[in-house]
Amino acid sequence: MRNIIKSTIKFGAALAAIGMTAILPMGANAQFYYAAPDLSGPPVTGAEPQLQLNLPGASAAELRAGLLWHLRVAMNVAALQCDFEPSLLTVSNYNATLAHHEDELSSAFNTLTAYFQRTAGRGRAGQRALDQYNTKTYSSYSTVHAQRDFCAIMGSVGRDAIFAPRGALGSLAQRRLGEVRKALVPIGDQYFTDPAYNFRATLPLFTKKCWKRDTLRDNCQEAWEKYAAKQGQ
Repeated sequence: MRNIIKSTIKFGAALAAIGMTAILPMGANAQFYYAAPDLSGPPVTGAEPQLQLNLPGASAAELRAGLLWHLRVAMNVAALQCDFEPSLLTVSNYNATLAHHEDELSSAFNTLTAYFQRTAGRGRAGQRALDQYNTKTYSSYSTVHAQRDFCAIMGSVGRDAIFAPRGALGSLAQRRLGEVRKALVPIGDQYFTDPAYNFRATLPLFTKKCWKRDTLRDNCQEAWEKYAAKQGQ
């Protein structure tokens, strides 16, 4: 009996090992899609308009600081919005990144502070401009319709961030921030597709002249049906 138990335990351990081997390499995308969208792209410098760094007249060092700060903000937003899927580890990855890359993040913040003190004015004017910039930056990474795309990418970015050597987080931002920006536009599964992303409701006018109590008047009904038919072509 003792030998049977030992054999059963070994067999169960072997199955568990096989299961782990089969599941782990699939990554975060497997939680959302059968075929995830390809959002990859070349490294960025910070001058690309689609990145929305919005740092006119910035030097190369200031653009690099902006990229790094945007990456931190994106990770912070992901920690707040993506914890519905705990296996993405967006909260723990963000906290670990703050601790592991504290010096580089602090340097980036100081560089951005100096930029706004130079461009918006010293003292309160520069600080106010920096505060407004931070608010707009956070808003630019908040998404609802593309939440799955964004969260899947940020799970991968967070993993790369905690394993990046100290001093290399800026290089990671250059490699991945373009991908993060693309993830804010809903794309969805590439195999089955997601018709909800492309769905647009065609509604009648809700002005007083089109309604008598709760009944749509005939002329507005006709106009609505013609418009709906045209949209469906």
